[in-house]
Amino acid sequence: MSLALAVAAGALIGLSLGALGGGGSILAVPVLVYLLGQSPAQATTGSLVVVGVTSLAGAVTAHRAGHVLLGRGVVFGLVATLGAVLGAQASTRVSEDVLLAAFGLLMLVVGGVMATRQLRHGRGGTHAARPALDDPIITFHPTFACQCPRALKVLLTATVVGALTGFLGVGGGFLVVPALLLALALPMRYAAGTSLVVITITSATALAVRAGTGVSPDWPVVLVLTAASALTAVAGARLASRLDTARLQTAFTVLVLTVAVYTAARAVPALL
Repeated sequence: MSLALAVAAGALIGLSLGALGGGGSILAVPVLVYLLGQSPAQATTGSLVVVGVTSLAGAVTAHRAGHVLLGRGVVFGLVATLGAVLGAQASTRVSEDVLLAAFGLLMLVVGGVMATRQLRHGRGGTHAARPALDDPIITFHPTFACQCPRALKVLLTATVVGALTGFLGVGGGFLVVPALLLALALPMRYAAGTSLVVITITSATALAVRAGTGVSPDWPVVLVLTAASALTAVAGARLASRLDTARLQTAFTVLVLTVAVYTAARAVPALL
C-alpha cells in the first residue's frame, strides 16, 4: 500500500516540477511523513533525493525543448549553494517538532503567495518570445559594468532559496521561479525550465552536507517515489508548452493550501 501511495504522490510531484518548474517539492516532506511514515529528519533528507533527481530529469527535457537558459541557471544555483550549506547544517541543530512546524508554516506562506499571484495576474499568456541574452547583470569586457541593484536581488534571493533547500529539504522552485521572473526578467516558460537547473544544484549541495549527519531515509520508499516523480517530470516538461498551466497552477495552489493547513495543524500544537 505504501509503495502505491509513493507512486501516486511521486506522479503529482513530478508533474508539477516538470510543468511549472516548482511547487511539487513542497509536497515531498508531508508525503514522506504523513503518508509513508518517515520521521521529519528522514523526510527532509529523502525529499532532497526526490527533488534533485526529478529536477534533473525535468531540466534535461526542458533544455532539449529550448526552455532552459543554462548559464543563468548554473550561476544562480552556484550562488545559492552557500545558503544550502548553512541551511543543511542548521537543520541538525533543531528538534524535529520545530522542523515540521516551520515546514507547515512555510507551506501556508507559499500557498498564500501562489494564490495572490494568480488572483493578481490572472491567466496571463504562456507564449513569450525567447529573452535576449545580451543583457548581462555584470560584464568585464570591454569595460567593467554592473547592474548592482539586480545583482543584489539575485544574491539575496539565491541565498534564501539555498537556505530553505538545506534546512527544510525543499527544492525552492516556488521562490526560484518568481526570482527568475523578476530579477532576471525571464518569461514564465524559461523561468520554469531554468529553475529546474537551480533546484538540481541546491538539492545536491544540501544532500551532500546532510550525508554525514547519520540520518538515513527509508530508501526503498524514497527510490520508488523518486522514480515515479522523475518519469512524470519528463512528461510534464514536454507538455509545458501545451498545457493550460493556469488551471494546473490553480488546482495545485488549492492542494498546497490544503496540505499546509493539515501539516500546520498537526505540527504546531506539538510545540505548545
